[in-house]
Amino acid sequence: MNTENILTSLSVMGKGMLGIFIVTGVIILSVIALNKITSPKRKIAKKENDDNENADNDKPE
Repeated sequence: MNTENILTSLSVMGKGMLGIFIVTGVIILSVIALNKITSPKRKIAKKENDDNENADNDKPE
C-alpha cells in the first residue's frame, strides 16, 4: 500500500467535502434571505386592521 497516494486522496477528499459544506451554507443563507425578502407583512397589517375595527366598534352610533 502506498501511503503517499492515501495522503493525496485524503487531501482531495477534504477539499471536496469543504466544497460541499460551502455550497450547502450558501444555499441555506440564500433560502433564509429569500424568505425574509419575500415574506408577507400580513401579521402587522392584520393587527392594525383589527385595532381599527375595534376602535370603530367602540364609538357610539
